[in-house]
Amino acid sequence: MSARSYFTALSSVSYSSSPNMVEDDARERIGIAKQFRSILMCSMTIWLPNPDALTPPLHISLAEAIAKAISDGQLAQGTQLLTHRKMAEELGLSVHTVSKAYENLRRQRLIDGQVGRGSYVLDPEAANDQPFKLSSERNDEFDLSISRPTFSHEHVERFQQALKELPNGLDPSYFLSCRPNAGHDAHRAAGVKWLEHCGLEASPERIIMTNGVSHGMSAALSALTRPGDTVVTGKMTHHLLVSGCSYLGLNLVGLDVDADGLLPEALDRQCREGHAKVLFLLPSLANSTVEMMPEERRVALVEVARRHGLHIIENDALGPVAEDRPTPVAALAPERTIYLTTFTKCTVSGLRAGYMVAPEHLLPALTGRIVVFGWMATPLMCELATRWVLDGTAMELVHWQRRALAERYEIASQILQGHDWLGHPSALHLWLPLPEGWTTSSFTTYARQLKVSVAPDAPFLTPQATSRDAVRVSLGSVQELNRFKQAMNLISEMLSRAPDGVASVVY
Repeated sequence: MSARSYFTALSSVSYSSSPNMVEDDARERIGIAKQFRSILMCSMTIWLPNPDALTPPLHISLAEAIAKAISDGQLAQGTQLLTHRKMAEELGLSVHTVSKAYENLRRQRLIDGQVGRGSYVLDPEAANDQPFKLSSERNDEFDLSISRPTFSHEHVERFQQALKELPNGLDPSYFLSCRPNAGHDAHRAAGVKWLEHCGLEASPERIIMTNGVSHGMSAALSALTRPGDTVVTGKMTHHLLVSGCSYLGLNLVGLDVDADGLLPEALDRQCREGHAKVLFLLPSLANSTVEMMPEERRVALVEVARRHGLHIIENDALGPVAEDRPTPVAALAPERTIYLTTFTKCTVSGLRAGYMVAPEHLLPALTGRIVVFGWMATPLMCELATRWVLDGTAMELVHWQRRALAERYEIASQILQGHDWLGHPSALHLWLPLPEGWTTSSFTTYARQLKVSVAPDAPFLTPQATSRDAVRVSLGSVQELNRFKQAMNLISEMLSRAPDGVASVVY
């Protein structure tokens, strides 16, 4: 029955003031309506993800498949999803798995569920509405200078819910005592599971809890060196390593790099001609090339370090966000590497908890420095991180971050087409080598006049390095997607103009 036939049938129903005839007319009209609704429902295309494409953890994979269908327009606003049970039957999954996937999508504000009506697709643009604005966004500025992860309503809800549930089953020693300094046993045990996601096997005894990578980096530098010792790294490195070595009286030497990272021959030459105590590496997307150091390069650097007796500090702040990450350096050289990772870059910025993994012979020295630099990692933050690791929340947020960064990378690729830039789909930032005529200073100054803040290269340069006339652009610090696009367009327009064609701004 077509819509025309339906309305024709309705119009042919006679109307009468007779009670019996009115009742008969009503039954006939209801019957026609039910028939038409049934035909409409049968003619609807029921969307299903490809079950062969789902991978463990299945609830995350299913949520990602539905989210992509919404983003691609396959599932329009208002589309009703199959019920939990029907979706489970069609895909051969448990109802619990589908329920967790739908809950994940609800937290992302991609779907909504109502008792008796099922689950419906929401306006995809609503998912980009931020639960609150950062100070720079309230001032109509575009702060692309700070490297931070993206967030959503889901992150806010998860964190608030975790704080509400924190008292449940909480060990009183987590807030009544200030030991053990290396961290509580349960927190270190959970670290084993998280480190597996990072590609590293470690026993709980080799794990020390930290308040993030910076906390661990300070402790590691202090434990491995004495004033006057030499630390080697790439010519552009972590800005806190530059200041940290200065504070500790260490000689920081920056070595040559290529697209794959630090050159092994440069490290070998420095060790033969000079003196080196520690090698500091950012092998996974946090380096100046924003590239993933290939495993061959990691192996080559480990060989040089072993030959010259160097200890290695590996900063792996992004953890498991990148899917193409090779074996961590700490897995290649566990006897000489201190490995550092954190939750602040891959889940929520405020979750300042992380893990330090070290060789057994260094644990006493490192624990002593942890005491000096903060006594111990904050137990309540470590407890929250532990619960998220064990119940899967942390990895769900990692998958969310992976998708968000990939989307922003794609936006940057389109807007910056024709310009030189360095990036990666899972990185928190990109680097822009500036066109001829621009200097880092002139570019950042003019960008500020457009209310766009980018990071100059100076804080990342080792003492021997000169400016590369490049700037770092954060992909996650401007949270609203439309504002991020606006900021990237402003940067693209700047790159397209010669600096001598830019009018001076008089104050």
